[in-house]
Amino acid sequence: MPARSIEQVRNLCKRRGFVFPGSAAYGGLGSFWDYGPLGVEMLGNVKRAWWRDVVYKRDDVEGLDAAILMSRKVWQHSGHEATFSDPLVDNKKTGKRYRLDHLLEAQPQRVLGELLAHINFASMPLTKLVNIAPQSVGDVDYTMNPLGAIGHLAAMLIESRMHHVSTDRLVRWLAPILVVYPERELAINKAGVIDPSTQEVGEWTNPRNFNLMFQTHIGPVVRAAGSEEELAARAYLRPETAQGIFMNFAHVQRSLARKVPFGIAQVGKAFRNEITPGNFIFRTREFEQMEIEFFIKPPQFVREGEKNDAQWHDEWIKQRYEWWMGLGIDEARLRKREQSADELAHYSKRTVDLEYLFPEFGWGEVEGIANRTDYDLSAHSRDIPAEDLARLKLEPNADSVEKFDYFDPDAKARYIPWVIEPSAGATRAMLAFLCEAYHEELTKEPPTAEVDAIKAEIPAVIKNAQKKQKDAEKEADSAQRKHDPAAIEAFCAALEEAAARLPQSLLEIDALLSEHSGAQNLEPVKKLQPKVNKLAEDCARVVLKLHPALAPIKLAVFPLKKNKPELVDIARRIAQTYQPHFRTVYDDSAGIGRLYRRQDEVGTPWCVTVDFQTLEDNTVTVRERDSMQQQRISLEALREHFFTRLHV
Repeated sequence: MPARSIEQVRNLCKRRGFVFPGSAAYGGLGSFWDYGPLGVEMLGNVKRAWWRDVVYKRDDVEGLDAAILMSRKVWQHSGHEATFSDPLVDNKKTGKRYRLDHLLEAQPQRVLGELLAHINFASMPLTKLVNIAPQSVGDVDYTMNPLGAIGHLAAMLIESRMHHVSTDRLVRWLAPILVVYPERELAINKAGVIDPSTQEVGEWTNPRNFNLMFQTHIGPVVRAAGSEEELAARAYLRPETAQGIFMNFAHVQRSLARKVPFGIAQVGKAFRNEITPGNFIFRTREFEQMEIEFFIKPPQFVREGEKNDAQWHDEWIKQRYEWWMGLGIDEARLRKREQSADELAHYSKRTVDLEYLFPEFGWGEVEGIANRTDYDLSAHSRDIPAEDLARLKLEPNADSVEKFDYFDPDAKARYIPWVIEPSAGATRAMLAFLCEAYHEELTKEPPTAEVDAIKAEIPAVIKNAQKKQKDAEKEADSAQRKHDPAAIEAFCAALEEAAARLPQSLLEIDALLSEHSGAQNLEPVKKLQPKVNKLAEDCARVVLKLHPALAPIKLAVFPLKKNKPELVDIARRIAQTYQPHFRTVYDDSAGIGRLYRRQDEVGTPWCVTVDFQTLEDNTVTVRERDSMQQQRISLEALREHFFTRLHV
């Protein structure tokens, strides 16, 4: 089965050179990660597999690499500077800071109802309420009466009669209201909003927006923030790659004489100053996106026999879903989730998220496929008709010197294309593939007597650990404690649960004893760990069952004996033959069994061993990772064997 926890994957990544904490010598820098020798290979393979699928295999997509820094006006007219932010609120009693939507998600429905009841909606502009309020509550349609909808909603919440509505949907209504409501601080405190960390009513500050874009400046700036000179020099690290594609739509279309429909693909860095990053490399402040903007005809220009926007959208959803499945993701852990009407961005006609079932934190988005209509190219264009500005909720763009329209030779008309956007996270994809591929399994049945001996010693380890935990809890000064009580408690619970699954959990127990912070400096652990480690090495393995296209190392070559020059020479020549074509390594630093285990752990699909029979008949042993089966193959047949399986 795939990984049971993100911690398993994180430990493997650090131990074997996939991912390291950034700036570790100085205590790290929150949610920034460095990709080691194997990590940079695998991440590159993910990006290459995507590029091969969406660019090389198609004849209607071109590539692009836009600059990370762009004019500030790009982000002003895309809406990012004004709206790409998270509202934050502080509890004055505890000093704890929360994202407003996360704070509201932690509230019981009764508190959410009280909060709605303390907001004077009559004082708010009706135009704002129309875009925020739900269109219906229960069976009542409130499309034309936002004040009535909110009043009905508040009454039902206070009476706790909204069990059929999820909290996250309620928060999507409430959070935007609180951002624009003038007396939001008073309303939050009157409603008795609870601090999730203390479960007590907090004393809350006014919610304020925190922009998620990293700000920088181009050229020397000596004036104060907000001054004319500072604003003229201000720039942002891009929070997404899409805007660079929109900026280059006309360049690509004209330079390559492309006809709509066609797409532009880009892989690149993006930066978001996330308030609450986490879950290893799933949500980080620096990440990579794999994004396509596919430009299509607006509905009124689609001719008979041509695909309309809905059909193009469905086709891209299908193709992107199949890409994940084709690289090894099991359909039981991959789903298509349709965004509800109140989730959709105001410019999106329809969005479907592809989500992977990660261990511990559950379903997480790995790709979104959106129908963005003609919003983006219109936002960056001059001379857009007033009716289109009203439809798209855009202001006229007085800064742009270009109109991103297209002359359709078939329709003999100019129009601004619509856009289908499949956007995937490269780093999230790498994490999903690692979680899916991670397996711990027995290679042979361990001796019953040795397993029973380990089972007999584990209660003594737990008993000793619990004694240390109690001693630590008695120490009033936490700085003087030799052990962390919470870490010991977590260690004991994990060890007890894993012990019940022996012998299948041998590797898990080995990791607990050697790596868990709650196991440090416990004498029974020091005695038991070598026994568990030896049995695990003899009878179990960690294996990454990665698709060969994603594996950081494709082929490992070993001589059976490193002190036999004739074997070493052949092994090195084999490695050198394939190194120009794909990542190939030569290794003679351990016995064959241990070398196999090392390569299993990093996902290498094939190992070649040069032995004494090679000297007789020119054949080598080729071992396959997943099945561990071995076969003799001649040196002449190796090329076809590997290349046909790698599709090189």
